Amino acid sequence: MLNIQKKMSNPFLALLGLPATAVGFALSTQIAALSWILSNKYGLDIHDVAFVWLAGPIAGIFGQVIVGLISDKVWFMGGRRRPFIMIGGMVSTFAFLALPHINGISKITGIADIILIASVIALFLDLSINVTFNPARSIIADLTPEGKIRTSGFVWMQIMSGFFGVFAYFLSMLFGNVLLLYIAAGIVFLTAVFPILFIQEKKELSELQSNDKSVFGVWEVFKEIYPLYGFLTFGVFSLFFHFYKDALAAWHNPVLIGALAYSVLIGIVNIIQGIKHPSNKNEFQKIMLAHSFTWVAFQSMFIMSGFFIEHQIMPNLNVSTITANWFAQKLTGNTQTSAASIGNIVSLGFFILNLVGAIFPLILQSIAKHIGRVRTYIAALSFSAIGYFYVAYFSHVEIDFYIGMFLVGIGWSAVISIVFAIMSERVNPAKMGLFMGVFNLAVVLPQMMSNGVANIIKETGNHQLLYIFCGCLVTCSVIFWMFINEPESSNVKQNIPSKGH
Repeated sequence: MLNIQKKMSNPFLALLGLPATAVGFALSTQIAALSWILSNKYGLDIHDVAFVWLAGPIAGIFGQVIVGLISDKVWFMGGRRRPFIMIGGMVSTFAFLALPHINGISKITGIADIILIASVIALFLDLSINVTFNPARSIIADLTPEGKIRTSGFVWMQIMSGFFGVFAYFLSMLFGNVLLLYIAAGIVFLTAVFPILFIQEKKELSELQSNDKSVFGVWEVFKEIYPLYGFLTFGVFSLFFHFYKDALAAWHNPVLIGALAYSVLIGIVNIIQGIKHPSNKNEFQKIMLAHSFTWVAFQSMFIMSGFFIEHQIMPNLNVSTITANWFAQKLTGNTQTSAASIGNIVSLGFFILNLVGAIFPLILQSIAKHIGRVRTYIAALSFSAIGYFYVAYFSHVEIDFYIGMFLVGIGWSAVISIVFAIMSERVNPAKMGLFMGVFNLAVVLPQMMSNGVANIIKETGNHQLLYIFCGCLVTCSVIFWMFINEPESSNVKQNIPSKGH
C-alpha cells in the first residue's frame, strides 16, 4: 500500500479520483461531440438525436445496478472495483474511435440505418461509462471514512473531473469535435486503466459487511425505486413512441404530464412519511427523488443546447465576430463555418460550466463546514435555477449564454460532488456498490424524460422552452431538498434513526 494511501493525504484522494475523472472526461467529450456530430455530420433532427441519447439511460439502468451488485461481492484482478474500471475504460476507448466512422461501419456491415448504428455505438459508450462510474465512485466510499475525509474524496473527484471536463471543451474549440474523439480515446484509456493499479483495495470485509446476510435482488431494487416509477413509465413509453409516433401521438403529453405529476405527489408523500417516521431509507428515497428532477434538466441541456443556440442566438450573430471561434481561428488558422460556430459556442459555454464546476467544490466544502452540506447544496442548486431562467429569457447574444452557464455551473459543482457524500451516509456500507447503482437510477431514468422535452420543442418550434423547463425542474428539486435532513457526521447534526438500509 502506498504511504499516501495510509495517510489519506490529498495526493491519494486525487489519485483515487482519477478513474472518475476518466468518466468525467468521457462524458464531457460525449456532450461536446455527440449531438453535434449526429446533427451536422449525419443530418439527424432534434428528435432523432434525443433518441440516440436514450442509449445512455438504458445502459445505466442495467450497467450501474448490476455492476454495483456484482462488484460488492467479487474479488479478481486484485480488487472489487478495479476490474470494472479497467474494462469500462477500454470499451470507452473503442467507442470513441468508432464514432467518427459511422458511415464506414454502415458500408462494412451493410446496415443503412445511421440512427441504428449511432445508437449501438452510443450504447456501448454509455455502457462502458456506466460500468466504470459506479465502481469509480464506490471505491472512494470504500476507502474513506464517513464525514470530512469522504466529502474531501468526492470533492477531489469533482475537481479532477471538472478540470478534465474543461480540457475536453477547450480541445473541442481548438481542434473540432472529430479530433476531440480521438484525443478522448487516449486520455480515457490512460486515466481509467493505469491509476487504479496503484490503489490497494480492502480484500477483507469489515465486521459489519461480513455479517450482512440480507438479500437484495431485482425485485428489491424495483421496490426501492418506487419514487421513480413516473420517470420509468415515460422512459418505456418513449422507446415505443419513437417507432409508433402516429399511433401514440395523442398519448405523449398526457403520459409526460402524468409522470411528472406522479413524481411530485410521491415526493410529497415521502416528505410526510419522513416527518412521521424518520429513517435512513426515507432519507435515501427523498434524496433520490430530489436528485432526479435535477437530471431531467441537465440532460436536456446537454442534448439540446446546440439546437437552442442555432435558433435563438445564431440569427443575432455575425460568424466573423463570434468569441468562441477565436481559439480555433487563432491557433489553427481555420475559418469557422456556421455549423462549426454552433459547436464552438456550446463548447465554450460548457467549458465555463465545467470550469466553475471544478473550482467551486472547494468553496462549497468550506461553506458546508459552517451551514451543513444539505443547505450548501440547496444554495448551489438555486444558482442553477437562476441560470436556466436567465438563459431562457435574456439570452439573445453569445455573452448571455456564457453568463447563464456560469450560474448553472455553481449548481453543477455540487450535483456531482456533495450529493454522493450525503447519499453514501444513508445506506448500508456492505452494499455501497449496489446502492450507488440504485441511486444512479435517479440519474438515468430522468434522463429518458429529455426525449419528451425534445418532442415538445419539435412540435412547438419554441426552443426557449428548453431552458424554461430546465429552470422549473431544478426549482422543483430545490424545494424537495429543503425537506432532506443533514447527515449526522456533519458539523450541523440532526438525529435521524438508522432504520432501513
